[in-house]
Amino acid sequence: MKKILVTLIGTYLNTLAWIAPSKAADFGFKLFCRPTRSKLTARQVAFFATAKQSSFTLGKETIQTYQWGNGAKKILLLHGWQSHTYRWKNYVDSLDKNNYTLYALDAPGHGQSTGQFLSVPYYSAAIVKYLSIIGKVDKVVSHSIGAFTALFTFHVNPSLSPDSIVLLAAPGEAKEFFGFYAQQLKLNRKCVALVENRFEEVTTYPITFYSAKKFVSTINSKALIIHDEGDEDTSVENAKLIHRVWNNSTLVITKGKGHNLKSIEVQDVVANFLEGGRILSHLEK
Repeated sequence: MKKILVTLIGTYLNTLAWIAPSKAADFGFKLFCRPTRSKLTARQVAFFATAKQSSFTLGKETIQTYQWGNGAKKILLLHGWQSHTYRWKNYVDSLDKNNYTLYALDAPGHGQSTGQFLSVPYYSAAIVKYLSIIGKVDKVVSHSIGAFTALFTFHVNPSLSPDSIVLLAAPGEAKEFFGFYAQQLKLNRKCVALVENRFEEVTTYPITFYSAKKFVSTINSKALIIHDEGDEDTSVENAKLIHRVWNNSTLVITKGKGHNLKSIEVQDVVANFLEGGRILSHLEK
């Protein structure tokens, strides 16, 4: 049923691109930026209850935040697309909360935050406002679009850059997002161009601006880049390129851990990096 619905939406957008281009651009852009929200489970709600919870407003939306620990070193955790703060449970459970204070937020349209829209600039605006509340952090651990947004944020706001950043499965270019979107819906070139143009109008930046390679060229933080060689959502070549450009970075290639990179081994490597320990160059399943 889901496959049929995706096909119907793609066909509708392709047709609309010819008969009502402006409507196709609007609908396609809103669909591109609309995450699917899943109902929280009892286990997830119980985990959130272990945190000091708060919120702030971003435009018309309410952004949910979390805090664990009272250590001197501050870590910000940034989740990816159609995820939320629960993805960091094992990290929160294992990191020394006498040494660290852990902060996290659910991105707009995700978890316990309100909304039905998320773009990199909008996610970044939430991060910037959160940092204005909690102050500059020492370290950032980020996954997928959260990682890409972290790079965008610290490129645009260099004074907010932390001492170190962990990138898990980071995308490389905004074009990559649009390519995946177009492939899933089987959109024609005209429709893709309309959606890309509307994206540029709304975000005020051209598509080519959204480049991890460009972002990291201005960031001086120390970095750990982890990516799986078989990641089907975003190519490991992105990680290799980011590493080549980012002089103060360490690259770890995993095998068999997929895009989510949820494993004890990855978790341990991240913890070692945060604590200044030795980093292995390759992890296998």
